[in-house]
Amino acid sequence: MAESALKSPESSGETTGHEWDGIRELNNPLPRWWLYTLYATIVWSFAYWVVYPAWPLLTSYTTGLFGYSQREVVLEEVARVREARAARGQAQLASASFEDIRSDPNLLNLALATGKAAFGDNCAGCHGVSATGRTGYPSLQDDEWLWGGTLPEIERTIRFGARTSHPESRAGDMMAFGRDGILKRDEIRSVANYVLSLSGKAYDPKLDLARGGEIFAQNCAACHGDTGRGKQEVGAPDLTDAIWLYGSSPEQVIATITNGRKGVMPAWEGRLDDATIRSLALYVHGLGGGR
Repeated sequence: MAESALKSPESSGETTGHEWDGIRELNNPLPRWWLYTLYATIVWSFAYWVVYPAWPLLTSYTTGLFGYSQREVVLEEVARVREARAARGQAQLASASFEDIRSDPNLLNLALATGKAAFGDNCAGCHGVSATGRTGYPSLQDDEWLWGGTLPEIERTIRFGARTSHPESRAGDMMAFGRDGILKRDEIRSVANYVLSLSGKAYDPKLDLARGGEIFAQNCAACHGDTGRGKQEVGAPDLTDAIWLYGSSPEQVIATITNGRKGVMPAWEGRLDDATIRSLALYVHGLGGGR
């Protein structure tokens, strides 16, 4: 190793003092632009460490001043793509016919998933999570429908409701025959006894069924039909089956005839969009009782 730099006869620059087979190693300084570039990258690296996530810790990492996360960016982009796809699907649900939706497996799956979510958020409070209903709120799993069980009929009921202020609402009240003085107490007991007999329920043989039948024909048959099988046009239930919305004990039947019933189904038009209403109709129809 040379103790001092030597001048190269062929160049104005210094050498390192090393020589191999007559070849000397020059000791020229680095170009200024190269040094400035190096300094700039060093400054940039320190700035990057401060601003962006950079250093791993024991259980986490430094998040930087901006709190930037590529994972979050990717998740946001994926969410935007999903929202765009969902928007297209919702538009199709709102415009396609029920037949077209049911013939398209992907669209039908979207409708059922949307309907199930909407049912849990808006309908389960009355009809129950499993749609089996409770006193005053009908089960949606059987094949008995107050207002019709076809897809268009279910959609109309959901959209406009029953006994609401909407002009297209389902309408039909159970009159308060006792409270309004239309029937006397003994007449109410007789007709209640007759109604229980129509569905095979235990009834009081001491009461005259024929008299109860006459009272029924004069006051109830207009809505429930001559045979008591009901009329969906006015929401009058079938009285010959084993399904009782307000209870089937003699006391409950008497209370219904005495005070009447005016159950309300809210109108969901304006609260839910068209795609959601149609999805709900498909979901409810598919619970087992749709026609």
